[in-house]
Amino acid sequence: MKFKTFLAIAFLLPMISIAQSDLQTILKGGELLLSGLSIFKVAKSDAKSDSKIIESVCVKNKLVDKITFRILGKNEEGEEIKKELVVQKDGKECLFILPKGIYTYEIVLPNKEIYKKGEYKFDDDVVITIKDN
Repeated sequence: MKFKTFLAIAFLLPMISIAQSDLQTILKGGELLLSGLSIFKVAKSDAKSDSKIIESVCVKNKLVDKITFRILGKNEEGEEIKKELVVQKDGKECLFILPKGIYTYEIVLPNKEIYKKGEYKFDDDVVITIKDN
């Protein structure tokens, strides 16, 4: 029995220990894979930076009540852009395809009290989280 076990180990050990590829080949393959992926990332970011629109602006509500999120701005032609979102407690709502620019915003509570007001420059996709200070 010991002889059969020894023979099996002696026969299988060289097959297991021979590497299919060496470390140099593995590293070169990983380098090629990463450089290929980085090309896709650069191409994607270039397309977005030339765009004059934002694909999504999302608002998360972490307050105890629902809120109304209003933005007001102007596009390149000078036309007024006015958007309003009602975001439930622990909810998330999004605006899609919004022109880049500076917008005034206000966050209104259910009792019509203004919680926050200000300006924000939208130049990329963004998620705004509203929470208690």
